Amino acid sequence: MYSDQDAFQSRGCCHAPTTYQKSDDISQHSCCKLDSYDWLSDINFVDQKRFFNIVEVRFKNNRKDFYRVPDNEILRVGDIVAVESSPGHDIGIVSLSGEIVRLQMKKKNVDFSNPYFKKVYRKARTSDIEKWTQASALEIPTMIGTRKAVMELGLEMKINDVEYQGDKTKAIFYYTAEGRVDFRELIKILAEKYSVRIEMKQIGVRQESSRLGGIGSCGRELCCSSWLTDFKSVSTVTARNQQLSMNPQKLAGQCGKLKCCLNFENDNYKEELRKFPQNKPRLLTNAGNAYFQKMDILGGIMWYTYEDNPSNFISLTVENVKKIQELNAKNKKAESLEEYTEGVVEEDVKFDNVIGQDDLTRFDSKDKPKRKNNRNSKRNNGFSKKKQNSVNRDNDKKPQGSKFAAKSNSNDKKQGGKQNQNPNKAKQRPNQPKAQQGEGNNRNNQNKSKRKFRNKQNNNPKPNQDSKA
Repeated sequence: MYSDQDAFQSRGCCHAPTTYQKSDDISQHSCCKLDSYDWLSDINFVDQKRFFNIVEVRFKNNRKDFYRVPDNEILRVGDIVAVESSPGHDIGIVSLSGEIVRLQMKKKNVDFSNPYFKKVYRKARTSDIEKWTQASALEIPTMIGTRKAVMELGLEMKINDVEYQGDKTKAIFYYTAEGRVDFRELIKILAEKYSVRIEMKQIGVRQESSRLGGIGSCGRELCCSSWLTDFKSVSTVTARNQQLSMNPQKLAGQCGKLKCCLNFENDNYKEELRKFPQNKPRLLTNAGNAYFQKMDILGGIMWYTYEDNPSNFISLTVENVKKIQELNAKNKKAESLEEYTEGVVEEDVKFDNVIGQDDLTRFDSKDKPKRKNNRNSKRNNGFSKKKQNSVNRDNDKKPQGSKFAAKSNSNDKKQGGKQNQNPNKAKQRPNQPKAQQGEGNNRNNQNKSKRKFRNKQNNNPKPNQDSKA
């Protein structure tokens, strides 16, 4: 159900180590959180005495520690080693070796002259690696079983992770809780079920998010789960320095605390804020007193409004604000703030279309009529054309002397001169044979002669019935 690869990904390994494969191939140097770049690796140490006898060993997640190497043994990055633990021994991977370890210990304020360092016993044997892989494969099932036990006991705690020791004699359970938890009954259940030494370790919500991982509001992987190892305290002062709104939903991260990335640019904002003058004193001008409203720290712009017109924001550069404050310090007033706004030019931000994308409104057409009316007009036009063509065809099929032909001729007369000239009648159908085309022309001529005869009859007055009598 659970593969070895899932258990070793948290240890920075692309696959589980094997006894028949070199250990150099299991280290995932590209995206491992615990991996460090050794920029002194290309330096050849001729004298073996200069080689530093302490190495850095990494374990699951972000746990690292320094161990002293026995004499006459040189370890390289990627070697699987058995190190001292209490009780028994643990299995880890060498992450740094050589002179770079001395610099890392100096950075973390670790005294490398301390003789009570934990020791590296040896390079891992075949039996050590087999037992290590078996213990690592039990971590996920043990975590799920422990969560069920916590729910049954009704404890207010959350089990985040489980780490087995390399010799399979001890298991560390990491949990988060708001207060103190009495888990003595839980330890008895776990010890009977898994037959190992149990150690409970409480961690914070930041460490929890670093172990679980996730996607931040920026759309990228969480910094604490990808590369950040030391968590510095973040206060609301950093948000105020960057002129951010005190909205907890925007300032909080996945862990519910303030985002760690607020500290990344805090020093830059502090340096820029030193260039700004004090914004509490008002600016005295002949046009009225002006009060500070807001500022653009990186742009070096401050906005002021008059006391009489608080809705009109006037932008001033830092240099112009200092000039006005210097005049006020000499008991002088400036004419108006508008005189000092010449240097501030607000330009519209335009984005170049560098990837060939079109405008989102390219499908909108303002000149076209509404779709509903257009549909109705198309339907009406199509219906009238079909009806007119069917009438013309019926006229061609009907006999010449019938009363239906007389009705159609009278209707044509009522419609007008332009409508009488039907273009469909003049056009000959391409699929019609020549003999039929000639018959159609003869019929048209006969209809014309009938119209002339009827017009003459209409012009001649009819005799009255009295005269006939």
